[in-house]
Amino acid sequence: MNFFQEIMLQAGGLSIGEEVLIFIVAIIILAFLFYSIKIVKEYQRIVVFRFGRALAEKGPGIVFIWPIIDYPVRVDLREKFLTVPHQTCITKDNAPVDVDFIIYFKVVNASDSVIQVQNFEGAALGIATTTLRAVIGDIMLDEVLSKRENINAILRTKLDEVTTRWGVKITNVEIREILPPKNVQDAMILQMSAERSRRAVVTEAEGKKAAAITVAEGEKQSNILKAEGERQAAILRAEGYALALTTIYNAAKQIDNKTLALQYLDALKNIGSSPSTKYIIPMEFTELIKPFTETLKGANDNNTKQ
Repeated sequence: MNFFQEIMLQAGGLSIGEEVLIFIVAIIILAFLFYSIKIVKEYQRIVVFRFGRALAEKGPGIVFIWPIIDYPVRVDLREKFLTVPHQTCITKDNAPVDVDFIIYFKVVNASDSVIQVQNFEGAALGIATTTLRAVIGDIMLDEVLSKRENINAILRTKLDEVTTRWGVKITNVEIREILPPKNVQDAMILQMSAERSRRAVVTEAEGKKAAAITVAEGEKQSNILKAEGERQAAILRAEGYALALTTIYNAAKQIDNKTLALQYLDALKNIGSSPSTKYIIPMEFTELIKPFTETLKGANDNNTKQ
């Protein structure tokens, strides 16, 4: 059972005219409540105009306004974006380029966004295109292609200077695409191919250089090791010779005259057993057998005495 039926049951003794009057009053009350109570979401604000004069921003929550007297305007505070289509711009070196970008913005002052500008998106689009042409016109083509981030920052700063008075903040500007002329694109492709070929040649040369250095270092280390080995071998040979000479010297110190005489006789025996018929004996050889003759003489003297 609805509200109107309950009213009609309570006014059961009323006349038809009175019932119609009560019904009309109920409709007016409901319409008044419907137009007076506004529910404002967290990301919205309502700018209330009373007899054409802006009163204040209201919300979020339940907001009460006077019907007919007050005129509410809802404003969305969430961040939005505006797509700027391809714009043909002339660079500083007279090269045409097509640029499109996106503008991100949000309302920071609801009253100014309603009062100061009628159509923000249309106004922002016009400001963005003129600002873009001005910025691109001061930059060379190579810089336009390589310094996209700088162009984004310049556009954001210049647009923000204009939109601040509208109660709108430009949060970011992003260039999506930059299309140079066809001949410039072909030249860029050729340049890119040449650059890659150059890098390949440089990489190959650096590889050969590194290989040559490695080989040279290897040969150097090999020569060093070889020289070190030869030095150690020479030292060992010299030490061996020194040891042999020392051994011979020590053995020679223990040989007496009799031993030498026996060695001399053995040498004479070998000479006599050779097939030669002539012998050349140096005069110094008599000195060699002198110890032996002295020994024999000593032996004969002993026998005589006995």
